[in-house]
Amino acid sequence: MKDINISTIVNISILESELEYEKALSIYKKLRWMVKDDPSLEPKRQHIKELILKYEKVNWNNDDAISERQIEESDIAEKLIEKEEEFIYQRKLIIKKKLKKLGLNQQDLGKILGHRKNYISELINGVRPFSKNDLVIIHRLLKIKLDQLMPTFIETDMIEKINSVLDELNNEKLKLDENDLVLSKD
Repeated sequence: MKDINISTIVNISILESELEYEKALSIYKKLRWMVKDDPSLEPKRQHIKELILKYEKVNWNNDDAISERQIEESDIAEKLIEKEEEFIYQRKLIIKKKLKKLGLNQQDLGKILGHRKNYISELINGVRPFSKNDLVIIHRLLKIKLDQLMPTFIETDMIEKINSVLDELNNEKLKLDENDLVLSKD
């Protein structure tokens, strides 16, 4: 899967999977309200809209051509993005709570990390990914556990690769619980 975020989306000419499609939808929704604060995001929002419409036209326009596999992939992608969105929301709450406790705000954190106001907003809201360096600084400065700052779930394409290699290795000592790999069905 392509790394889809606000900075990479402009270089994408086509969405190639349900996961990319769901990620684009997620970013598009967030940009709807972010454009009010930063009108320069509007061209990116329009580009994402075109990608979404193009993907839907090719993959979801003909009811007779939609397969069970396609529906299953769509459901999995939707659940994965829901989990990601919930993680980002919880991370945002944790960061804001810690900042408030220290008498700081989002802009102060942006200054500490060396980011402009709008950029830190995009990071906090999950439109852009935090850099490793940003996460380490937040972890150490605000005393937030890394697993609360960085998602630890594994994306579906990687799950398939890991399962394949584990089957191939057939090593009893090397075993992951199903919950470590599979997206929960809840």
